[in-house]
Amino acid sequence: MNRIPRRQALAWGASTLLPALITMSETLHATTPPAATLPAELRDSLPDARLAGTGVLRFFGLRVYEARLWAPAGFAGSDYARQPFALELVYDRKLEGEAIAERSIAEMRRVGDFTEAQARQWLALMKQAFPDVAAQDRLLGLSDGQGMVRFFHNGRQTAQIRDAQYAQLFFGIWLAPQTSAPALRNALLGIAG
Repeated sequence: MNRIPRRQALAWGASTLLPALITMSETLHATTPPAATLPAELRDSLPDARLAGTGVLRFFGLRVYEARLWAPAGFAGSDYARQPFALELVYDRKLEGEAIAERSIAEMRRVGDFTEAQARQWLALMKQAFPDVAAQDRLLGLSDGQGMVRFFHNGRQTAQIRDAQYAQLFFGIWLAPQTSAPALRNALLGIAG
């Protein structure tokens, strides 16, 4: 009886199993996700909202989070700052809340101008609003369309502010034409691109 060297046997086993694993992986990724359920924190404040759009933010090919836009029917992305809606981020990896807040200020500068005093005030607010996150944690920002913004982490409110300029610039990170992620904006707003 001929003995097959262990290394050769492992290589043969991997070569026969790998196509099956790849096929199974593709099948799992192709599965349609279940219908989206309105987040609990929106049931009282935005009960008629529906999932308007969803998209994934990647950084160097790695998934950072899935973004979901919740809005009533007829939501117009071109006038997002004057309409009620919520933006939910479901994280795929661990990130520090302070880094999220600092990055938010940098991205808000792409959308519009604001003073250093405003930047300090808003950064302090966002450091309170955004705790460290782990995979599957949810951050949700709720805008009433009149300048009130409330933030939630996994369903628990963490901060709020009434400031129409902040609301426009913060949510503009995702919804303004000046966003650094135009493909994500298009996915959230349902724009073919």
